[in-house]
This record gives sequence, C-alpha cells and structure tokens, in this order.
Amino acid sequence: MKSVHAGNSPGLSPLGGRTPSFRERVAEALRAALIAGELRPGEVYSAPGLAARFGVSATPVREAMLDLAKEGLVDTVPNKGFRVTAVSDRQLDEYTHVRSLIETPTTAELAATADPVALRALRPVAEEIVTAAAAGDLIAYVEADQRFHLGLLALAGNAHLVEVVRDLRRRARLYGLTALAEQGRLEASAEEHLEILDALLARDTEAVRAVMTRHLGHVRGLWAAP
Repeated sequence: MKSVHAGNSPGLSPLGGRTPSFRERVAEALRAALIAGELRPGEVYSAPGLAARFGVSATPVREAMLDLAKEGLVDTVPNKGFRVTAVSDRQLDEYTHVRSLIETPTTAELAATADPVALRALRPVAEEIVTAAAAGDLIAYVEADQRFHLGLLALAGNAHLVEVVRDLRRRARLYGLTALAEQGRLEASAEEHLEILDALLARDTEAVRAVMTRHLGHVRGLWAAP
C-alpha cells in the first residue's frame, strides 16, 4: 500500500473546485484501497496499523475512517478500529447498472460536444492509469481511474451527475484487480482509457459507446472476481 504524504498528494481530483485537505487525500486513498480490495470486508483495521501502511500519522487516518463510517463504508468497532462493510453481489450489480445508464450515453454525447483541448488534457491521466496498472499499484490505479472518468463526465456540465457517479464508484468493490495485476491483464483494461479518448477526439460517437460498454462491463466481469 503506497504512502500518502502531506507534501506529496496522490493526485486526487479537486473537491468542489478547491485543493483537497490532507485528511481528504487520506480518505480518498483509503477509499481506493477499499474499492481495490486491499481492505477486505469483515476485517477490523486499527488507525495506527493503517497509518503505518500508509506512512502517515494515526490522527488523519482515524479522522478519515470516521468520514468513511458516516458514508457507511466502514463500521466503528470500539477499542479496536474499523470494520469494512460488506457489499452484496446484487448491490454491486445495481451500482454498475446505474453507472452504465449514466456514463455510457453521457460520454458518448461528448463526442459531439466536448472541447478537444479539454479532452487532450485528460490524456496524462489516462497514461497514469496505464502506468499504475503496469506497476501493479492498485490504489494509484483506482484513484487515477476515478479522476479520468469524473473528469470526462464533468465536461458534460452537470455537477449533480458527477456527484452521483462519484458516490456509486465509492461504494463499488473491485476484488479481482489484484489477480488481474498479477496475471499482467490489468494493462489491457487500462489502455481502454486511451481508446475512449481517441474515439472522442475522432468524434466517433458509436466507437465511444462501444468502448464504454466494454470498459464498464469489466466492473462486474474481469474486475469483480474474488
């Protein structure tokens, strides 16, 4: 699990147009570890133990975990720490279904409306996803993947839509990422982000729709296996 230092942000997207606080950056890194399956459901994690794994002090970790508890992602266990809440397959299927209903058509529409300059600005993020996949850094992968997709959706100009998808992504679990990384198969999925950008820049709506459908299909396919 990578470290998160106050002077070295993991590169998270701005929250509400402002730079995230250190506590918020730690919370996002913890969410990414939870989504990637590095923090497993049912297990209890102490703030000092997580702090040691992240290379930070226990205080921001404890505060961040309390934030996650308010979101229902973990439960507090008195005098022990925090237990990661379980998410059923049905819930994950529902989250993915709603995401597909929102993200696929919205992203496809951007082929006709998005500013090419804004699209090109997302290419370094897409390349960062590929780099994280090659390195097997699942937390960096999840963080960059979120920045890419939310950044795309933001180009549609609907802030509420972006927040809905952000919430769905936070509730997701991608337990198969570790196996994919170990098998060297995660890079192929990562490169789909570059495919999406290329199709958008080519103004090819149907190609965007096809790649997005395939890409989101991995959430409950390739990426879901325990």
